[in-house]
Amino acid sequence: MTESAIEMVVAVIRPDKLADVKQKLANTGAPSLTVTQVSGRGSQPAKTEQWRGEEYTVDLHQKVKVECVVADVPAEDVVDAIAEAAHTGEKGDGKIFVLPVSSATQVRTGKTGPDAV
Repeated sequence: MTESAIEMVVAVIRPDKLADVKQKLANTGAPSLTVTQVSGRGSQPAKTEQWRGEEYTVDLHQKVKVECVVADVPAEDVVDAIAEAAHTGEKGDGKIFVLPVSSATQVRTGKTGPDAV
C-alpha cells in the first residue's frame, strides 16, 4: 500500500492580500491553513521614518506567513492559487516554498499520514 505524499506550502505575503489568498485557497479545496504575523526583509526597499524628531530606517517589513499542509489537493494548485491571489506586480509580493512532510498525526483522533491532514 502506497501512501500519497504530504506537502507543506509556506507563503510569505503582504498582509493586505491575506483575505484574497484565503478565499482562493478555499475555492481550490484547501481551506485549512495557519497564519502567522512575521517581519522580513528582501528586495523591498527600506523606508526612512521619524519618531520624536529622530530619523530611523525601517528595513524589516510586516508580512504574513501562510502555511497549508495538503495531501488530497496537489501542492502545485495551492501554489498557483496563492501566487495569483497575492500578486500585485510590485517588489515585496513575497515568496512561496513547498516542503515535504515526512509524517502527520491528528491529535484528536490519532489518525496518521494523509488521513491526518
